[in-house]
Amino acid sequence: MRLAVKPADPIMWKPSQRIRYKAAPGEWPSTTEAANSALFSPLAYQALELESRTWVPAMVPWRATDSGFVTADNLDWYGRFARGRPAALVVEATGIRDIASGPLLRVSNDRFIPGLKELVAKVRNASSGQTRLFIQLIDFLPVRRRPASETYFQRYLEITDRHRDALNAGGWPEHELREALARLPVEELDSVLTPRELESLRMGYRERVTDTHLPQISELPEILPALFSQAAERAQQAGFDGVELHYAHAYTMASFLSATNNRDDGYGGTLRQRLRLPLEVYTAVRKSVGSDFAVGCRFLTEDCIDAGSTLADGSFFGQEFAAAGMDFISVSRGGKFDDARQPRVGEAAYPYTGRSGYECIPGYISDDFGPFGRNVEPASRVRAAIRKGDLETPVVVTGGIHGFHQAEALLDSGRADVIGMARQSLADPDWFRKVRVGQGRSVRVCEYTNYCEGLDRKHKQVTCQLWDRTGLDEPGISRSRDNKRRLVAPD
Repeated sequence: MRLAVKPADPIMWKPSQRIRYKAAPGEWPSTTEAANSALFSPLAYQALELESRTWVPAMVPWRATDSGFVTADNLDWYGRFARGRPAALVVEATGIRDIASGPLLRVSNDRFIPGLKELVAKVRNASSGQTRLFIQLIDFLPVRRRPASETYFQRYLEITDRHRDALNAGGWPEHELREALARLPVEELDSVLTPRELESLRMGYRERVTDTHLPQISELPEILPALFSQAAERAQQAGFDGVELHYAHAYTMASFLSATNNRDDGYGGTLRQRLRLPLEVYTAVRKSVGSDFAVGCRFLTEDCIDAGSTLADGSFFGQEFAAAGMDFISVSRGGKFDDARQPRVGEAAYPYTGRSGYECIPGYISDDFGPFGRNVEPASRVRAAIRKGDLETPVVVTGGIHGFHQAEALLDSGRADVIGMARQSLADPDWFRKVRVGQGRSVRVCEYTNYCEGLDRKHKQVTCQLWDRTGLDEPGISRSRDNKRRLVAPD
């Protein structure tokens, strides 16, 4: 359904067509129809066993402590999803390094295991044991906030002879040279600063996997397999059913897979060299946890950026991950730093603000294609490539799926094996229970305004506008830090 359009958010990329869509889940099934559906049929493949084809992908709720520990709010968040009885629930991107990363969960040290055990127990109890619980393991490289211009020139720019030559300032004291650079008109900076220096000024400093002149970047292939495998062992000790290796979006492992990776050390350039480290990480993880613990990954069908990985690349990666023995493959698209919009001063670049970000999290304002199912055809191509290799690895498909018949058609047509719902699950964690017992009419349908994504961008606790102001006087509910929103959906 198409409606009128409101003005664009100047920070976020939006399609030029600006067509407004409304979610339309269609008819809901009866109890009998749901019971006989593909969506609510079991799936078993290697170490992956699900009682239905329903999946809640990882979402970052910003509820951990600043040092990465599980909080009561984390327990409430995952417990609420578990009460909806999805077959699988993936815990947020969880850091594998013991470094400061804000209120994001970590599994980088044994001290995090007790809290994660409590989280596992919460989900087991809330779902009566029906929901399988996975944890997403992530590595990411430093990204700094965009500095004020004067701060950049006074503190961050590394002065070289090239800067002195550009200003004929061979004998100037450094502080005078910095002041002169800071006074240069914007149009002159392009000829004085390198592209990376300009980026650090305008976007904030960001490390890349191709910065092999930096020792910590050069040694990534040596250290990451162990970091991932140790994190997976801790997840296994905590009682999770498996791990999802985060090979998607703007982060380290996706950057190795990307066509923009031109490392010359055997870990970049050709398809197989870009795939080398992700496979070495998987091999190390599998060796650590054994064959009875589910190990899969989430990766991109395509980068959706200029000179990025294509769908042909993604299909090849899918084949290779399946052939290596992964228990499941979950696919996404886009969400890269490469085309992110310029952040405000004092804020960090956000990889979902450019066109690739829109392809990852499309909103209700869209183009002729619309926001629903943009990744379905690419995902089906990846799945077909896997099947062509006589492999049955389950493929989890996500992206704007909110209706029963929409999900059922994807399964019946062989375009997906498991249906993932992120934003729709956030809007109504009880979608799965309601639909299963013939109460689909009472589902709270996501409006795809990306209100939740806007909170994530600001590193605020993520909630849904369809329920976060409801029943604020309800006894015992947890509220956001500003005390204006409830943190979990009402029952």
